[in-house]
Order: sequence, then C-alpha cells, then structure tokens
Amino acid sequence: MAIPQNKAELLEAINASYDRLARDLATIPEHLADEASLDGHAKGTLMSVRDLVSYLVGWNELVLKWHAGRTAGAAVDFPETGFKWSELGRLAQKFYGDYRSLAFPELLQRLGEAKARIVALVESLGDGELYGAPWYEKYALGRMIQFNTSSPYANARGRLRRWKKAKGLD
Repeated sequence: MAIPQNKAELLEAINASYDRLARDLATIPEHLADEASLDGHAKGTLMSVRDLVSYLVGWNELVLKWHAGRTAGAAVDFPETGFKWSELGRLAQKFYGDYRSLAFPELLQRLGEAKARIVALVESLGDGELYGAPWYEKYALGRMIQFNTSSPYANARGRLRRWKKAKGLD
C-alpha cells in the first residue's frame, strides 16, 4: 500500500490493514497465543502472538499519549519516557510485560479499542493538521500515526501468516 498523503488515505490504510490483521488474529487458537515461536522484535529473541498484539497495543497507545501530551502543551518524550529510538527492542519487551495480565481475548479487544480511538482522532483532524507541517522532527502527525498503525499492522499480519502456515493453521 502507498504511503498515505491525506486524511482519507490514512483512514483507508489504518482500517484496511487492521481489518485484515483482525481477521487473522480471530483464527488463532487461544491455547497457542502464548507460545513463543515467532521471531521477536529484538534480534535473537522469540515472541508469542500475545507479544505481537501487545506490541501493537503499546504503539497505538503511545500515539494517543503523544497527541494528548502535545495538545495539553506538555513536553513529550519520544519514543517513550526512559527509552531512546535506539532501544526499541527494550521498549517492545516493556510492551509485552505491560499487557501480560490480560487474557488474549481482552488483549484483542484492547487493540481494537486503541485503533478505534486513533481513527476517531484522525477523523477529528483536517488534512492540514495531519500533513501540513512537521509534528515530530521532519514527520507530519499523519506520518507518525501511519508509522505506528497501518505499517505495523501489515508487518504483524505478514509475521502471523508465516507463523500460521508453519503451524499448519492455514
């Protein structure tokens, strides 16, 4: 899918990539969700489907946190307080732990809710607010949202489909 250049394209990218991912996630047997057999986000690690979903929830909720902070005029730590961009593997591990207590169906629901909140945010903004000026360094807000929604949804779906095929679940 092409990089979204406006609000309509961003909404289409988020919704289409999420819908495809959600269909695949809905077919995962709950008893396999915790099996660490997917390549992890940090080099040389393995993760579970639960971890993959936790990673997506973590990034989606960070986008919302960034926007809320900026809107309130607060200083925002990118990517997250206590983390540098060079430490994304460590941040992924934090996300895995943050949502470990949720049952897999609850985690899927949380992802859906975070995605819905991002869609509502995008719908509330105009093209100028999303793409008219840099929002973080050289990136417009729309691009930052895309980096943390539709792109990782598509990446996660690819990982999930390869995993399902290897498990004979397709």
